[in-house]
Amino acid sequence: MIVPFLLGSKVDLDHAKAIAKVLDDYGVKYEIYVSSAHKVPEKTLEIINKFNEKKETVVWVTMAGRSNALSGLVSANSHFPVIACPPFKDYADYLANIHSSLQMPGETPAVTVVDPKNAGQAVVRILALTDKDLAKKVKNHIKVVQGTFDIKPLAL
Repeated sequence: MIVPFLLGSKVDLDHAKAIAKVLDDYGVKYEIYVSSAHKVPEKTLEIINKFNEKKETVVWVTMAGRSNALSGLVSANSHFPVIACPPFKDYADYLANIHSSLQMPGETPAVTVVDPKNAGQAVVRILALTDKDLAKKVKNHIKVVQGTFDIKPLAL
């Protein structure tokens, strides 16, 4: 299994690192590419086709701000799932990037996850559907998170 990241710009690398950290914690391998769907679509299609030929399970992570053609291009040209995790600097940027990622054309499903850590968790859970060892790690992680909550009444 492998997770290819496609970033629309090198500026998105810090955003990608937050997702990569989650994948590192689970031992999931990934590769990061910068390739704009608008500026170098041929290069982007070349990367997509490289992963389409893989025999292993692939889950795509795409990051593009402004006009997110990248997630749609990947989804329209790959049979593997796509998780879009658009970067944003502030509220106005957030609105533009999220709406661009949510409004994919028909037949181009890309799941949009706003929080990078949640995007990483979503990737891992998709891959855990076919990997028993990874599923165990996810279940253990969930137990740890649940253990941080106390079911007893809190004293004020």
